[in-house]
Amino acid sequence: MQEDFLHYLWKHKKIDVSNIKTTDNEIINLHSVGQHNFNAGPDFFNAQLEIDNQLWAGNVEVHIKSSDWFLHNHELDKAYDNVILHVVWEHDTDIFRRNNTKIPTLELKNYLSKSALNNYEKLFSKSGKWINCEYDFSSINDFDIFNWLERLYLERLERKSEHINALLLASKNDWEAVLFKMLLKNFGLKVNGDAFLSLANSVDFSIIRKTLTNNTTLEALLFGQAALLEQEIEEPYYLELAKEYEFLKQKFLLYNKNVMPIQFFRLRPPNFPTIRLSQLATLYHQNKNLFSKIIEINTLDDFYDLFSVPTSSFWESHYTFGKSSKKSRKVLTKGFVDLLLINTIIPLKFSYAKFQGIHTEDSIISLIESIASEKNNIIEKFNSLKLVSRSALQSQGLLQLKNDYCNKNKCLQCAIGNSLLHSN
Repeated sequence: MQEDFLHYLWKHKKIDVSNIKTTDNEIINLHSVGQHNFNAGPDFFNAQLEIDNQLWAGNVEVHIKSSDWFLHNHELDKAYDNVILHVVWEHDTDIFRRNNTKIPTLELKNYLSKSALNNYEKLFSKSGKWINCEYDFSSINDFDIFNWLERLYLERLERKSEHINALLLASKNDWEAVLFKMLLKNFGLKVNGDAFLSLANSVDFSIIRKTLTNNTTLEALLFGQAALLEQEIEEPYYLELAKEYEFLKQKFLLYNKNVMPIQFFRLRPPNFPTIRLSQLATLYHQNKNLFSKIIEINTLDDFYDLFSVPTSSFWESHYTFGKSSKKSRKVLTKGFVDLLLINTIIPLKFSYAKFQGIHTEDSIISLIESIASEKNNIIEKFNSLKLVSRSALQSQGLLQLKNDYCNKNKCLQCAIGNSLLHSN
């Protein structure tokens, strides 16, 4: 038995509160369970209830056993003087306030049905399960799952918006600068994401604005800051970029020693950092006010058009500076754009709308639902239990579910866990 479960039973009135009595057989008439306190002090503040027709207003403390009151030294703490009811699973001793008045006790085990207790024990039993509800996940109806996943996705957006707000503060409310940092990080994917972000942090966005009118100049800036122009290579385009970067370095007092090393190892050539940086340069060269365009459009096709950018011509026949390859036009794929939408564009649109005081949840939901579900080990495992990820909304919701609820045993705060606890 966990104390969190008793908090849950009391907070959500998951027992028959119309027929409860204290351990002294006094009738309890519950008006308000109080406000759940997650900090130090009693578990619920400002509860209201009647005990044998006497109205009480005060706090409620919850324990597994009554004797836990003494185990936690509450008898010595004046913060507990205003406790009007002690809610416990098992009553094993009477409890008194510091003025020696007895605190009424409600013993919950007398009011919880056997089926509810069995459901609780089954849900939290440990037997090598991937998630607590692994064996019963398929029994949850689709309506409950999909509604919960939508709420989890919005919860995930809220969390991402906190990170965006921190970037905005550091950028002095420059949304274009925030977009640049987030895009550059996501262009690096998992392997180079942190390195690309350190690159973005090494250049003030005002310098990007001054160089984006010339694609070669912007490439020189990005490649130079990424320390990709520090080799002895006799290639005309490489030498042109290196010369341009030296000029920019002197002009803008650039420094790149804090930029993390860029990796090529274990990457497919289309994901080489050279290709991604060139595509990003083209994107900014072609779209002088990229942030404004992103805010204006809302359909998947429009985003595919906006991000359908190639590399510069040199990279059509190269993946690295030192070796040529078969010529091909290297354009951002729809799959890559989907990742940008999921991880950068939609969170940024959501945060900007909140900043403006505008409600855009409907358009955000419509956009994320038009994107195909992500594919990874977590999504595949959930789908093996029950096919529930049909779009990026569901896959993002499932990631939030697994990482923030399942992994932390927060079944009592989960709609799926709640449904299973109250199943027959």
